[in-house]
Amino acid sequence: MTWDADAAEKGGFETFMLKEIHEQADAVAETITDRLPRTDGVDLTGVELSDELLRGVRRIVIVACGTSYHAGLVGRYAIEEWARVPVEMDIASEYRYRNPVVGPDDLVIGMTQSGETADTLAAMRLAREAGATVLAITNIMGSQATRDADTVLYTRAGPEVSVAATKTFVAQVASMYLLGLRLAELRGTLPPSRLAELVAELKAIPSKIETTLATSEVRAREVSAAQSGHDFFLYLGRHIGLPVCLEGALKLKEISYIPTDAYAAGEMKHGPIALLDESTPVICVATHSPVLDKVLSNVEEVRARGAETIAIATEGDEQVTAVADQTIEIARTDWILQPIVAILPLQLLAYEIARARGLNVDQPRNLAKTVTVE
Repeated sequence: MTWDADAAEKGGFETFMLKEIHEQADAVAETITDRLPRTDGVDLTGVELSDELLRGVRRIVIVACGTSYHAGLVGRYAIEEWARVPVEMDIASEYRYRNPVVGPDDLVIGMTQSGETADTLAAMRLAREAGATVLAITNIMGSQATRDADTVLYTRAGPEVSVAATKTFVAQVASMYLLGLRLAELRGTLPPSRLAELVAELKAIPSKIETTLATSEVRAREVSAAQSGHDFFLYLGRHIGLPVCLEGALKLKEISYIPTDAYAAGEMKHGPIALLDESTPVICVATHSPVLDKVLSNVEEVRARGAETIAIATEGDEQVTAVADQTIEIARTDWILQPIVAILPLQLLAYEIARARGLNVDQPRNLAKTVTVE
C-alpha cells in the first residue's frame, strides 16, 4: 500500500462516492502522466511486455466483470481503431466455462479493480495455462491478479471506498488508451502526426475532467430533480458511446435500485422500443463521433414515441440541442477519448437520483466492493 490515511476520509464531501467522482482528474493524471514523457509515444517501462510481443500479437482477449468489463469495451474500440489488432471481450464468468480457443499468440488482459475478483482470476489462470501471455490491469499492488499474471499495468487511482466504481473506471479506460497507443506506435498503424495528436489530447484529459465536472454537476442535479420519480430508464448509444451507456446504466441500477436497460441504439427497433411511452426517460450518449448522425436519428425515433430524451453532448454541438429535450454538455476532446469524459454526467445523474430518493450511495444493498466468490 502506498496510500495515506487521509485518502480514506471523505475530505469534506457528503459521501465517499461524491469525493471519488471529484478525484477522477487526479486518478487519470496519476495513471498516465509519467507514461507519456514524449510527445509522440507511450512509455510502459515496468510493464513486462516486450516490443516484439506487442508487434506480433495475433489477438487480444479482455476478460472482466461489471464496471471493468465496460472499461474493457472502451479499450476494444480504441485498440482496434488505432492498432488494428482484433480484440475480443468476454465476461469472465462465462469465459471460464466455455472452453475458449486461446494460445501462445494471444495477449489476454484480466481487468479487475481489486485484483481479487474470483471469476476474472479463474479466467486469467485458464488462459495462462493454455500458453497465452496474461496482463493484469488492477488498482491494488500485491493483489492476487498481480501474482497470477505474467505482468501488470497498475491504474494508480488510489483507494475507492464507495461500492459503486467511479474513479477506478476512468483509470482503467486511461490504461487501455495507453496500451492502445503503445501498440499503434510499435506496429506503425497511426501516422506520427495522428499519434502525437492523440498523446496531446490524452495528456489534456485530466483538465477536461475537471472542466466537465464543474459545468455538469449543477445541470445533473437539475435533470435528476425532474426524473428521480420515474420507475424505468433506458440508455442508448452507438459505437464507443455504447460502453458509456452500459456503465451509466449500471451506476443508476447499483445505487438507486431503479430498473434500467442499456442498448446499442441500432438495436432499439429489435425489441426495446416497445418499452417506451411518455413516462420513460431515455438517456442518449450523443457525443461527437462518426456515428453521431445515426444516434440523432435514434433520438428522433424515441421522441416520436413520446419519451423524454436527455442527451450527453459535446460542448457547442447545436444539432444535439435541436433534437433532444434536455442536454448535459461535456468538454470537447478526440472522439475516441470521449468516453472518459462522457461518463462523468452519468455518474452524477445516478448519484443525484439516488440521493433524491434518500438512499445510501456508498453502501448499496446486496453489493460488495470485491466479489471474491462465484
